Amino acid sequence: MDRNILKTGIINLVALLAIAVASQFVAQFSGCLTAQISVFYLTVGVLVAAVSAFQMRLANRERIEQLELSELKRSASAAALFDSTEAELYPARRAREQFDRFFVPGFALLLLILLGLAVYVSWPWTGKSLGPQIPKATITMALTALFSLILFLLGKYSAGVARLEGQRLLQPSASALLMGSVCCLLITLAEAAAWFGFPLVDRWTSRLLILILGLVALEMAVSLILEIYRPRVKGQATRLLYESRLIGLLGQPGGLITTAAQALDYQFGFKVSETWFYQFLEKALAWLILLQLGVLALSTTIVIVEPNEQALLERLGKPVAGRNVLESGLHFKWLWPIDIAYKYSTREVHTFYVGFVPDPEADKERLLLWTRPHYEQEFNLLVASRETVASSSTSPQTDQAVPVNLLAVNIPIQYQIRDLVSWAYQHSNGADLLDKIANREVVRYLVNVDIEAIMTTGRLKAADAIRERIQAQVDQNKLGVEILFVGLQSIHPPVAVAPAYEEVIGALQEKETNILGAQAYWIEKIPLAYADATNLVTRAKSDGLTKVTTAAADAGQFRNQMLAYSASPQVFRQRSYLETLVQAVRPARKYVLATTNTTEIIWLNLEDKLRTDLLDVTVPKPR
Repeated sequence: MDRNILKTGIINLVALLAIAVASQFVAQFSGCLTAQISVFYLTVGVLVAAVSAFQMRLANRERIEQLELSELKRSASAAALFDSTEAELYPARRAREQFDRFFVPGFALLLLILLGLAVYVSWPWTGKSLGPQIPKATITMALTALFSLILFLLGKYSAGVARLEGQRLLQPSASALLMGSVCCLLITLAEAAAWFGFPLVDRWTSRLLILILGLVALEMAVSLILEIYRPRVKGQATRLLYESRLIGLLGQPGGLITTAAQALDYQFGFKVSETWFYQFLEKALAWLILLQLGVLALSTTIVIVEPNEQALLERLGKPVAGRNVLESGLHFKWLWPIDIAYKYSTREVHTFYVGFVPDPEADKERLLLWTRPHYEQEFNLLVASRETVASSSTSPQTDQAVPVNLLAVNIPIQYQIRDLVSWAYQHSNGADLLDKIANREVVRYLVNVDIEAIMTTGRLKAADAIRERIQAQVDQNKLGVEILFVGLQSIHPPVAVAPAYEEVIGALQEKETNILGAQAYWIEKIPLAYADATNLVTRAKSDGLTKVTTAAADAGQFRNQMLAYSASPQVFRQRSYLETLVQAVRPARKYVLATTNTTEIIWLNLEDKLRTDLLDVTVPKPR
């Protein structure tokens, strides 16, 4: 390896180290998130350039050793020298092989850990930082633009030398230089966007750089895994595990076109890259990209507002006079980011929830039980209680019950934006403020209402009262929304105490059931007792009247019989005898024997038959 290549690698290392240190001071000076994340890239570039320079030094020592051994082979006095072992003859090559075998994978693993920690640590910064400091933006832009130019020139030169002279060990530091140049350019653009009133560009750019760091870490992890199973061929050059193809692609996008051309040449079997169409496309690619960017920029001049929407038009961060609110339809504006239109769904009904976090899976259940949670998360709220529990008579003091209870209340609240300007400009986050107002008013109302009232007959009244309270606070804070509906769709005790609460409710219901059963029994038995008493009295009167009447009739009959007996005693006795005989033999069966002059023996079965109708059969007359 030429000494100039090693010198180039050392220059790359020094440049990266100097600019990394300077970028750290710039990041602290400006407060720019993109600059803070770019320091990670520059630090990784310094490590990669250092290992690359050391590996180039080992390769240079091996080259010098090979030249010296070749020179010794030409002299006859070196015959005894080659009786030594290979390790003794080639110490530089042995050192380089050990470096490639052990140190390079270990350094790649260390680099992977550092990248993972950088992603883990830096991501929370993007949500906490205040953004670039506008008064210091001009100095930051000047410095980072200078850094970007220096890194680009050094990286472009190193990449060209590595490609033309086949020095693959110089390529990692060249890619690190070009990626550092891109990072410095992004810092300049983020500071410029903040200067023009778009501080959020810095946050988006920093998050993009963090995602690229994560992709580089993932690429390095895959490379380490594949390196374990890669077949080792003696004499074959090993791949530089610490070199990222993704960073090389981002730093040298032209390499992608070259790779695509080589792939096309290989697939079609002839030089597709030498055809006139491909060469024309390669020359006109930049203009085509510029044309597409121009069309994309022109497309930002058209705003289509849907029928359910309204839009706020801002020019350089300020409302456009006379056109600050755009109604539904087609509108024209200046290019982005000069004019920006923010759309809002003002004609839709929006819903948020108080007291619970909805669960899409639980919403499919049609049966809701107190003893089972039916939302992702429910919050217990304090509710007033008028119940008091006196202590036992032996206690010297009287204890009162806790004046509040816990209650799970699930309240969906629906609203509609009426005044878009107030909703968007009066507060930084109107939806969050509305949610906090609703929660506060719900809590205030519940601590003043009885738990039994709100769970039974006072539910509709409570919903109306809460809606009116929220609307009053919304109007006072000029949120520009109208509260359409407040629903108490589910009110129940906390799930943890719901079984005990159900037992108490069950006991109360059983008590009421017993009371109603006793009342029903009383209602049933008392009238029946009155009816039985009346029936007994009426029956006794009836029996008394019957006996008196019968006795009177018997007395009258006796007097008449005495008169009949006095008139004709014999006839009276004969008649009485016959009447008695008739009454006595009436139930018995009678057989009449009309034949007197016959010797036939007639057998009569005088046993009682079980069914008297068996012999009561009509005998048909003979024809």
